Amino acid sequence: MAAPSRKMHFGIMVYPTGQHISGWRLPEAAPRASSENLPLLIRIAQTAERGKFDMIFFADALSTGPTYHPSTIVRLEPITLLSALAMVTSRIGLAATATTTYIEPYNLARLLGSLDHISGGRAAWNIITNALPDNAANFGREHPPHDERYAIAGEFVAVVKGLWDSWDDDALLIDKASGVFADTSRMHQLNHTGKYFSVAGPLNMSRPPQGYPVLIQAGSSDTGRDLAAQVAEVIFAVHADKSLAKAFAQDIRARVERHGRDPNLVKILPGVCPIVASSRQEAWDKFATLSAYQDPDVALKVLADRLGHDLGGYDLDAPVPDLPVSDGMRGHAATLTAMARRDNLTLRQLRDLAAGAMGHRMLFGTPEQVADGLEEWFVEGAADGFNVMPSWLPGGFDDFVDLVIPILQRRGLFRIDYEGSTLREHLGLPRPASIWAT
Repeated sequence: MAAPSRKMHFGIMVYPTGQHISGWRLPEAAPRASSENLPLLIRIAQTAERGKFDMIFFADALSTGPTYHPSTIVRLEPITLLSALAMVTSRIGLAATATTTYIEPYNLARLLGSLDHISGGRAAWNIITNALPDNAANFGREHPPHDERYAIAGEFVAVVKGLWDSWDDDALLIDKASGVFADTSRMHQLNHTGKYFSVAGPLNMSRPPQGYPVLIQAGSSDTGRDLAAQVAEVIFAVHADKSLAKAFAQDIRARVERHGRDPNLVKILPGVCPIVASSRQEAWDKFATLSAYQDPDVALKVLADRLGHDLGGYDLDAPVPDLPVSDGMRGHAATLTAMARRDNLTLRQLRDLAAGAMGHRMLFGTPEQVADGLEEWFVEGAADGFNVMPSWLPGGFDDFVDLVIPILQRRGLFRIDYEGSTLREHLGLPRPASIWAT
């Protein structure tokens, strides 16, 4: 059989204590697993590169609390972390979450541009607006409402891209003979004045190796989908149901086309939490062990953040209540609510599922069964690949790389080796032209 012309793309979303809130408690989990354990993070990055993954991805937020997920109660700033990981890897893409609500465009353009230079063109930016209102208290301001956050984000992204275009690609001459270090006629002043930002420019950095770091977005609301359709090159999605995932993909591709972009150049990667074992029952038993270890208060906080409502006053053994649309994580809320209605779950049951995957799809079984589950969504157009979320580390990820990836490679569904050196090359994305190009 001829190998498929289309190949899967893979990222790993790293929750160093494990995607499951109890992953760090398993005897086989890394000792002292935490988001500040650099040797563990290096091992994960190198394992992902050995598995020929497109990218390693770190989420981020700007607050903490006593009932936060163990991976998020303390964490390293992701762009700083990825700069360190760039020194111990050579091919894998390096994706960081950064908010458009609580940082200035000029600062972020410098940070991400620096990462792209340091890594030789492997940087990516996951654009978020910050769904959690408790971030605002750390910046002395009010948390903007949902639609305004996305309006801010649209202008923010345009400014950052404009700053990355401050210098033409060939502007830095460094010519010893002539004494000309830079051709300043190829430097461009942005002079942006908009509703939310006023930024003169130019950026004090040459154009990034990729032109722009790869742009990622994960919004699932109508406003979020539209921003993704305008600017994103990779979309992280949250779906546990294939039909809903296919409908989402079709909607995104239609929106991308309406914005005059090629939908083939936007890669949709739903999250997936695989538990690989010698049988499906053994995988389910592992999940049961994880659930038995979990802190119920942390589990309820994880669910509450995703539904956007305090759940403290509800009966855990009653059906999941009807809750109004929140100002927070609407994609997670919609997915979890649909799951609860479809399967008649109690609030306790939904809490336990959210503790394990936060609404993302879970796959249980042998390496072949997990590979089958990924292939099904891929060939039916529900996904262009997957953002893998191991329940515990490092073993949960080792199992996927060592046992599942070779099956996908034998089936012709995933690369045998890297064919380029930049993240754009891994994803099959063109290097964007400067806004000043004639």
